[in-house]
Amino acid sequence: MNAGSGDNYLPSMPLGKAVQSIVLGQVIDSRHTDYPVGTTVMGRTSWEQYSIADGSDLMTTLTPEADIPLHEYLCALGPAGMTAYFGLLDIGNPSSGETVVVSAAAGGVGTIVGQIARIKGCRVLGITSSEDKAAWLRDELGYHSTLNYRREPGLLAQLKEQVPEGIDIFFDNVGGATLDTCMQHLAEGARLVLCGAISQYNHTGQHEPVHNLWQLITKRARAQGFMFSDYIQRYPQAMAEMATWIRAKKLKSPVTVSTGIESTAAAYCDMLTGKSRGKCLISLSDEA
Repeated sequence: MNAGSGDNYLPSMPLGKAVQSIVLGQVIDSRHTDYPVGTTVMGRTSWEQYSIADGSDLMTTLTPEADIPLHEYLCALGPAGMTAYFGLLDIGNPSSGETVVVSAAAGGVGTIVGQIARIKGCRVLGITSSEDKAAWLRDELGYHSTLNYRREPGLLAQLKEQVPEGIDIFFDNVGGATLDTCMQHLAEGARLVLCGAISQYNHTGQHEPVHNLWQLITKRARAQGFMFSDYIQRYPQAMAEMATWIRAKKLKSPVTVSTGIESTAAAYCDMLTGKSRGKCLISLSDEA
């Protein structure tokens, strides 16, 4: 969103234009044979009530299942779920009994990562910002334990107390000091899944440095970044497995839903400041 930052994995958004966003919607008029009227589509359009598309910015057409809540196609069966699924399973490569620590554990990706790790037989700890969220992660989503980085005696001391053997997999959505701290307490052969850096997104200069890279050497650890779009050819496989977990009530997607296009900016700020839980969605009408 910073026009002065240069192109990253997507082009910078021009000032004065609609903000780009991933949208789930329905085709209401069409001149494109691949997208007849009534087709449910998901793609990158904008914060707007109606979009005109040529088809190139639509990621997929969907046939929603009657027994799957529609919002899941933006959550567990959408970008958040694909990010969690491939990041944890392909890069983290978890084994039953390992310890998985997730930062921003109450967010749209973190809530799903923790549940998948639990399904795979791992011990799951979530890092969050309040005791209220910590209790919610344990009681509602099945996290085995939680760490509140704002609570004394600090994150590192909590890690040493709760994970004396060290972290096997760290799924990081935060970056900065949280990443640096967790790198001080890795188990041998640890895997670091670098998914996001929400603590750094408002920086206008360089990101905060990470000082503990030496630990990757001494612990024979591996850190790898990725994008969910790297795995687009495997989406059907992932969606089928995730849908099975949803139907079996092993997996659920917490959502914070705001109604009306006018609520979008405030909801976005709430998401970045940790006020929402799970995936932050905007519904354009009460009917949705």
